[in-house]
Amino acid sequence: MTIFLDILELVDHLPVQARLLGIDPGKKRIGLALSDVSRVVASPFQTIQRTKLGEMAKLISALATEHGVGGLVVGIPISLDGSFGPAAQASRDWAKALSKETGIPTCLWDERLTSSAVNRMLIKEANMSRQRRAQIVDRLAATYILQSALEALSMRERVSPSL
Repeated sequence: MTIFLDILELVDHLPVQARLLGIDPGKKRIGLALSDVSRVVASPFQTIQRTKLGEMAKLISALATEHGVGGLVVGIPISLDGSFGPAAQASRDWAKALSKETGIPTCLWDERLTSSAVNRMLIKEANMSRQRRAQIVDRLAATYILQSALEALSMRERVSPSL
């Protein structure tokens, strides 16, 4: 399957009302977020335990079918200086393998500091315990990733609307 580096390229390959699934791939857990059919709003969806790729692909394929998902937006932890370090390379390889296994087109999205931003917000605004934050931070980070991709898509579509 195809890996895109641009959200517009991904969306150009999707049916009109296909949703996007945002993915925050962690070492232990994977956060998921789901867009609405108009691809304007991202909502927290699920947190799943990371398992073998084949098992993850089956689960994500089933969720995609059930919820009308046409594309994946996978967060890549690019280094602060913009370089691709070991973590970014591992995430990119995982995203490529997941896309191939599921047959779902995938866009890579820079997720620098998303988990940190979400944790800070939960501490400051929600006054949550560490245990409760651990339960929801992954899907909120996935939401943050997907929402930023949707906003970039919206801005680009306003600049160059389809004819």
